[in-house]
Amino acid sequence: MLKTPENDPPTQLITVEVAYATPEKQKIIAVEVEPGCPPLQAAQQSGIEREFEGIDLDAAKMGVFGKAVDPRTYRLQAGERVEIYRPLLIDPKAVRKARAEKARAET
Repeated sequence: MLKTPENDPPTQLITVEVAYATPEKQKIIAVEVEPGCPPLQAAQQSGIEREFEGIDLDAAKMGVFGKAVDPRTYRLQAGERVEIYRPLLIDPKAVRKARAEKARAET
């Protein structure tokens, strides 16, 4: 028998969450995707970029439950949460250095 999309068994979808936050607004969107879907695809399917101005999903860093992952190659499992990270405004290393210099100057 020839295999066609009509006689393929339906794919069981999984539910994942896509999260993004700014200081003013936070949003978590549940989305159904195929098992093994990459985070980038889940984020695109969620429509979260319509909720926030300026998200560039193609360039955004992403993680799953606080652990950085490659948004194009990581494979999602049911119940996982994709987190879209905002770019850093200030280099954390520069902030620590400035804080240490200030503390040294005060003593």
